Amino acid sequence: MTTQNFLPNSRYYGAQTSTLDTPDGRTIVYLRRRFVPPADRFALLQEHTVVAGDRLDNLAAEYIGDPEQFWRLCDANDAMRPDDLTARVGRRLRITLPEGIPGLEAS
Repeated sequence: MTTQNFLPNSRYYGAQTSTLDTPDGRTIVYLRRRFVPPADRFALLQEHTVVAGDRLDNLAAEYIGDPEQFWRLCDANDAMRPDDLTARVGRRLRITLPEGIPGLEAS
């Protein structure tokens, strides 16, 4: 397995892998832990105020152009549980660019 098996919009695309050799001679390939940079390292584009009925996939489609990249909203808002981001009406969500976009400073 290589991380090229993941689509470019996956949070695991380009992630590092490691191997584990088992006592019975098998080699297991696994993904290494993914560390998310602090939210303040992402360049802020705008904020969204949560309203009743908001869903992360719909917000990702609206702001990022891809519902499967809801995980970017989680990263930008330090969320361990995606549903927490839309649980409270009125919460302000950061809509950001990924870390490392050249020429932009984080807000």
